[in-house]
Amino acid sequence: MKVEVVDSTLVAPSGETPRLGLWLSNLDLAVPKTHTPLVYYYPAPTPPAPGGADGEDFFSPDRIRAALAKALVLFYPLAGRLGVDEGGRLQIDCTGEGALFVVAKADCTGEDLFGSNYEPSPEIRRMFVPFAPSGDPPCLMAMFQVTFLKCGGVVLGTGIHHVTMDGVGAFHFIQTWTGLARGLAVSDACPSPPFHDRTLLRPRSPPHADFDHPVYSPAYLNGLPRPFVTRVYSISTKLLADLKSRCAPGVSTYGAVTAHLWRCMCVARGLAPDSETRLRVPANIRHRLRPPLPRQFFGNAIVRDLVTVRVGDVLAQPLGFVAGTIRKAVEHVDDSYVRSVVDYLELESEKGSQAARGQLMPESDLWVVSWLGMPMYDADFGWGAPKFVAPAQMFGSGTAYVTQRAHRDDGIAVLFALEPQYLKCFEDVFYGE
Repeated sequence: MKVEVVDSTLVAPSGETPRLGLWLSNLDLAVPKTHTPLVYYYPAPTPPAPGGADGEDFFSPDRIRAALAKALVLFYPLAGRLGVDEGGRLQIDCTGEGALFVVAKADCTGEDLFGSNYEPSPEIRRMFVPFAPSGDPPCLMAMFQVTFLKCGGVVLGTGIHHVTMDGVGAFHFIQTWTGLARGLAVSDACPSPPFHDRTLLRPRSPPHADFDHPVYSPAYLNGLPRPFVTRVYSISTKLLADLKSRCAPGVSTYGAVTAHLWRCMCVARGLAPDSETRLRVPANIRHRLRPPLPRQFFGNAIVRDLVTVRVGDVLAQPLGFVAGTIRKAVEHVDDSYVRSVVDYLELESEKGSQAARGQLMPESDLWVVSWLGMPMYDADFGWGAPKFVAPAQMFGSGTAYVTQRAHRDDGIAVLFALEPQYLKCFEDVFYGE
């Protein structure tokens, strides 16, 4: 499949923005130093006709580019570059240089790629998300590509550097950008402007870790690179209700689905019952701190906890036992835990060691990220919401995303990366229990 770049430009903020070095918290520095690649697929309008209230062509690049320039005034770190402060610590240099905006065309159709057999892959990323080196300063903070398909549909590919924000912040930006493209006033497109001050997450003085945090230790991400494939598994409303019925009342969707996924992984990989398996659980801390972070906090406000269980218990205990173990780990993340994480990362950096940023887990482990409840489909530029939103690429075996579908009645989706030799067994167990 061939992709031809038609235009490539830097889009600067359309108004004045602060010029400063934006301090990054320890939580920002603990994430992978990569651009997070996502794809949004918009089918061709039916009937084919100019779209938008003012009759512009479907997905007019000029209109989208102009809206991006407006959005970057509010989300100005995305127009900056990765830099370092006087002490050598990474920061965002808010320079206003701009985000990369690419227009391309591809000789494939949306249904070929984004139908029921969608598979995130390096090839999908290469086709639809711009690439720039992301590890060392200086580098772009944000890159976007609008690709016109031969079927008339469009793919928006986004690559935002992970140090700038988490998923909550990313979708806040997309909501603002798309609202401005629809012609909304800034105050309507972004009624709660992003909060950029990350010093709310400074370590205590002196820093002191009150808990153990092995999930941030490189020793727990020491798996070897392994070939893997990614599949998208649909969980119908019926299957979800069945999974929840086997758990305690009030179980979360994330808890029930992750418990099921964890069990199926242990079976597929043939893990020894007397061995240990570990689950990495991410938790949004905005409402967990005292006082809470602003809801519109734009930065990384996620901490990880590690759940360690005997494989035999994951396999033999009721599904509700596994879900309950996950729930306890999430509830354990409170203000004192978060402050301990921030201080632990500070102490580790003072020793010259870095938090584990990679995703190369041992074969016994699982990492499940939830996008449930996030407005990932609230991305209408003026020609309708996307039909499909997903990561363009996964970065390690044993990683999973749990996301909603475009329509609630369609249930939810699990994107799971697994070694190919375990795939058939996993799928048999996933749908056959």
